[in-house]
Amino acid sequence: MLRGLSVNKLRIMMLPILAVASAFSALTGSAPVEAQDASSVPAGYREYLETVRIRAANEGVTAATLNRVIPNLRYNARAVALDRQQPEGAADAPVPMFAPYKSKHVDAARISRGRTKYTELRPLLQRIETQTGVPEEVMLAIYGHETNYGTVTGNFNAPEVLASLAFEGRRRPLFEGEFVAVLKMIDKGVPQSAITGSWAGALGKPQFLPSVYLKLARDGDGDGYADIWGSEVDAMTSIANYLVNAGWRRDEPWGFAVNTPSNLNRATIKSGLAAPRCPRVFARHSKWMRLSEWRALGFAPQGGWPKGDMLATLIEPDGEGKTAYLLGSNYRAILDYNCSNFYALSVGLLADAIHN
Repeated sequence: MLRGLSVNKLRIMMLPILAVASAFSALTGSAPVEAQDASSVPAGYREYLETVRIRAANEGVTAATLNRVIPNLRYNARAVALDRQQPEGAADAPVPMFAPYKSKHVDAARISRGRTKYTELRPLLQRIETQTGVPEEVMLAIYGHETNYGTVTGNFNAPEVLASLAFEGRRRPLFEGEFVAVLKMIDKGVPQSAITGSWAGALGKPQFLPSVYLKLARDGDGDGYADIWGSEVDAMTSIANYLVNAGWRRDEPWGFAVNTPSNLNRATIKSGLAAPRCPRVFARHSKWMRLSEWRALGFAPQGGWPKGDMLATLIEPDGEGKTAYLLGSNYRAILDYNCSNFYALSVGLLADAIHN
C-alpha cells in the first residue's frame, strides 16, 4: 500500500500505478545479479545508488545492510517499462460508468472464493474483528481485490524495482522514499529474499508499500515477524490495522444501496467542500447529512435502514436514476487504502456478498 511524504500523499501519487499493478504482478523482471550484463545498466545508475546510500545512512540504516544490499542491486528495465505505460489520468478525462467495473470485480468467482476463504479463516477473522472493530468480510474483500486472496502477489524483487524506478526519475520523490524504506525493512531483519511484490513495489498479500509496512504491518501470530507474504494471520491483522489507522468506526456500515427520489433537487445536496486530496474522487460525493435527513428527502434503501443516524454522503456512480449509495465514514477508510470510488464501492459490495 501507499504513504517524508505522508501515507496519504503516497497513496494519492500511487493511484495510477495501483489501479493496474495487480494486472502485471505475476510477471517477473528478476534474474540473478551475476546474470545482468553491464551494458544493460544505464549510465549513472550505480552512482545514483551511492547517493541513496548517503540518504539511507543519514536516516539510520546501518553500513552493514547498505554494504550487503546496494552493490548487488540489478537495474530492472521491465519495471521501468511498465511504469512508463501507465496512463496519466488527466483531470478533465470523462468518468466511466461503475457497472462494468463492478461486474469484473464483484463477480461470482471472486464472491465464491471469498466465502471459501471466510469459512477457512473464520476463527482468526473473528478474533481480529473483536480486537479492531473491522468486519471480517471487509478484511477479506480487500484481500480479494488486492491479490485475489493471496494468489497473485507478484514476484518482483522489491529493492531492485524501487531502486530502478527511483533512478528513472518520473516519480523519484515517491520511489526513492520507498527504496529507503525497504532498506530500513532489511535493516530491521526482514529477509531480503522475502521482499517481493508487484512491479511498482507493493508488497505481499495486502500490497503494502514499504513505508506502509514499516508503519502499519502487524505480527498477528506472535512470532515476532509481520510476515505479510507467507502468513494470512499477519496479512489480515495488518489490513485491519491499516483501516483502524484510517479511522474505521466500530459497528458502522461502510454504506448501502439506495433508490433516489424522482423529485430530488441535486443542487440542494451539493457539497461545497474542496477536498485536499483525491479531488476528483470526493467531488462526486454530496454533502454530509444524517440518515434521517436522507429518509425525509424520500430516499429508499434497497435493503433496510441501518441502526442509528450516522452521517452519510451520496454517490450516483452510474448517473441519475440508477442505483446510488449512501456512504458512511468507513467508506472513507477504504478510500484511504486506494483512493478510487470504484475500488471502495467494490470492496464494500464484495464484503456484503461474502457475508450474505
